[in-house]
This record gives sequence, structure tokens and C-alpha cells, in this order.
Amino acid sequence: MYALESRKHRDQLVSNHLDLVRRIAYHMAARLPESVQVDDLIQAGVVGLLEAATNYETGQGASFETFAGIRIRGAMLDEIRRYDWTPRSVHRNTRRIAKAVGSVEAREGRAADAHEVADALEVDLDTYHRMLRDVTASRVFSLQELGGDDANADDLLPGSEDDTPDEQCARDGFRQALAEAIAGLPERERLVLSLYYDDELNLREIGEVLGVTESRVCQLHGQSLGRLRARMSAWTRG
Repeated sequence: MYALESRKHRDQLVSNHLDLVRRIAYHMAARLPESVQVDDLIQAGVVGLLEAATNYETGQGASFETFAGIRIRGAMLDEIRRYDWTPRSVHRNTRRIAKAVGSVEAREGRAADAHEVADALEVDLDTYHRMLRDVTASRVFSLQELGGDDANADDLLPGSEDDTPDEQCARDGFRQALAEAIAGLPERERLVLSLYYDDELNLREIGEVLGVTESRVCQLHGQSLGRLRARMSAWTRG
């Protein structure tokens, strides 16, 4: 009888929060390339919702909607990462941009501007901006990106109880270095990252907030990722 009541409670939670899955899916789809189908996100999100409903315990400090939202987004991101729609040329350009940014900033001792990075890449400014748009449109930013295509994200995330003191120290150091790298970004790039990742606005919405075009936001976003990757290279170099 208890198991039956438990299943009924789980099914009711799922039924009551299907709209949450759809909201998250459409919001996420607005930040992703057109090749990512919203129906695929919804399907993955429902799986995350089911897991949340099965594992949620009242009194654990978070509402079910908050708990489920984290699981739903995680399931959708897992689904996206199963497929790599990014052309190899974009992977190469991501690395090239980071290397160029790092080279200019090491030489100048300050944040590199777009003209300097374009010169280091030996391309014109329009080509550099197209490269930034491709990087932004084709990537789901994560800690794994900072380490390159072969990096293991699990090696960069906060540790577990099985970590040795040295491993935990390294993870803490990485997180501190990442926070400092973000804090050291030019103000507008910092704001774009905050609005995109913390407030979950899409590029068009950020443009409205900043009073610039969506294309300009895309450029700022792509340049900030290249700058972060360059500044974190000491931590992610094999």
C-alpha cells in the first residue's frame, strides 16, 4: 500500500510540473543552434523530472520545483552533449582565438581588444566577428570547454568525499582561479556572462538590456569565452 501511494505521489508531481519542463526546454532552445530540436529537449527533461520526483525528499531544504528544475536542466544538457553538432573548423577556431588572446594579453599586459586579436589571427575584423558568432552559436559553455576538446569535465568540478586532500586543494584552486578570471574580464563581457548564465537571458534579451544588437552581444560572449580559455590555460594544459 505504501509503495502504491508513493507511486501516486510521484505521478502527481510529474503531472503537475510538465509545464516546467516545457518552459525550460523553450528557454534553453532559444540559446542553442536551430539543429537542437525542442521536442528532444522536452523528452530529456521529462526523464529528469521523473528522476526528480523519484528522489525528492521533503524537508531537504529546497522546494520540489527548484530541485526538479536542476534535474531537468541537467538531463537536457546531457542530451545535448551526446551529440556534437560543432564543425571541426569551429573547434579549431576556438583554440586559435584563445591562443591569440593569450598572446596579445601576455605582450600588452592588459585585456586584448578585438582589433588586436584579429591581427594576431591574421584575419580582418569581420572574419574575426564571424568566428566569434560561430563559437557562441555552436557551444554549450561548461568547465569542459576551458580544458579543450579532450578535457574531462569531471576533473574540473567540485570534488567528492573520495578526493584526497591534494585533489580537493587542486579543485578549490581551479574554482578560485576561474572566479578571478571572470572577475578580471572587461565589464561588458562580465555583464554578458552574468545575464546569460546566471539570469538565463538569451542573446536578443541581453541586447535589449544593454542597448546593443544581438550580433554585438554574440561578439562579446564569444570573446569572453576565448579570453577565459586563454587565462585558464595554465590549469587545463595537459
